[in-house]
Amino acid sequence: MIEAGLRGVLTLARGQAHGAMLIEDTPEGAARSFWSAAICLPGFLALVMLDWAEDPPAAGVAYALLVQIVAHAAGWAGFAVASQALAQAAGRGAEWPHFIAAWNWANVVQYLLLLAVSLPPLLGLPQPLASALAVATLGYQLWLVWFLAKTTLRSGGLAIAVLGLDLVVGVAVAVLVASLSRAA
Repeated sequence: MIEAGLRGVLTLARGQAHGAMLIEDTPEGAARSFWSAAICLPGFLALVMLDWAEDPPAAGVAYALLVQIVAHAAGWAGFAVASQALAQAAGRGAEWPHFIAAWNWANVVQYLLLLAVSLPPLLGLPQPLASALAVATLGYQLWLVWFLAKTTLRSGGLAIAVLGLDLVVGVAVAVLVASLSRAA
């Protein structure tokens, strides 16, 4: 299950649509793909700690970590629920389990990329190059979400809507975390 999901998304990540065939497309497979959140948790925590190395949380580490973890889980689950409603509204509800399974596994790839792009500045890479690397990584992540949505949902227009939804949920979670962190 995990191996097939990761092999499938690594194939999709190289722009090869046939990678979707390796990812389960059933509701049960979609449910199992949420194990990717547990796989991503260490990477998420590492990114939070790297961020806090430059700007420690004023609210206290325990509270700030709780806020981060709850918001992260809510954002992950919230995107799943909202994307299912979007797919249903677009007449692609039957394809949604395949999409969310691919999206869940793609998060593993995205966290690995985020960790990789976070290290060069710590190792002395000049800021302009580090920024260019970060922008290129963001562009790739946007493309990856669009590509796997287009491939699994079989609709370019819906893929753009899903990408927009992913961005809106991500920004909303970031704003919520910032707001809660200031309120403490």
